[in-house]
Amino acid sequence: MTKWRSMVLGPLATNCYLVWEETSRKALVIDPADDGEFIASELAAQQLIPQGILLTHGHFDHVLGALAVKLIYQVPIMASGKDEFLLNKGAQSATYWLKQKIEMPPLKIDVDLNQKEILEIGESQIHIFKIPGHTPGSIGFYWPKEKLLFSGDTLFYHSIGRTDLSYSSKDDLELSLDKILDLPSETIVLPGHGEPTTIGEEKRL
Repeated sequence: MTKWRSMVLGPLATNCYLVWEETSRKALVIDPADDGEFIASELAAQQLIPQGILLTHGHFDHVLGALAVKLIYQVPIMASGKDEFLLNKGAQSATYWLKQKIEMPPLKIDVDLNQKEILEIGESQIHIFKIPGHTPGSIGFYWPKEKLLFSGDTLFYHSIGRTDLSYSSKDDLELSLDKILDLPSETIVLPGHGEPTTIGEEKRL
C-alpha cells in the first residue's frame, strides 16, 4: 500500500510530499520546498528510506530543500530537463520574488524525467505525465493503483497554474489540463499549493 503525507513549507506555502510503500518503507520526496534538514527529520521519524527527489517543475519555491536532502541521503534529483534553465537561476528568481538576497546553488538534474514514461520504486509504478504550460518542463506524478496525482502548479483546487510568465504557455496548459481531466473522477489531486481536490470535483467547474 502506498501512503503519503504533506508538509507546507517555505515562504510561498508550498506543499512538499513524502510518499512511501508501507511495507518496504521506500520513499520519495516530492518538491522539497524548504529546510532539507527538517524534511530529513520527518523521513527519519517515519523510518522511511528515501530513493529519490521528484520535482514537479523548476520554480525555486519547490526546490529550496532539494540539495540538502540529496546530500543527506545521497539520492538523485529527478526532474524534466526542460526546466533546467529555472534550476540554474533559482537564486536570482528567489531574490526577485522574495525581495531579499537568497543564496542557493544551481541544481543538477540527475535523472531527466522528460526521457521517461514510468518510474519504478520498489513495487510501485509511477506514471510520468508531461504537462507543460505553467513551465516547459512541468510534470505530474500519477500512482494508477491508488489513483493519486501530484499535479504541481498545473491544477489546484478550483484553480489552474498561471501562464503569464515569459516561458509559460496558455495553449500548452489547456492541453495538459485535458490530459489530467481524462483520469478517473475519483483520482485524488495533490497540488503544489493549497488543499487537495479530485478530478471529479474539477470536472464540475
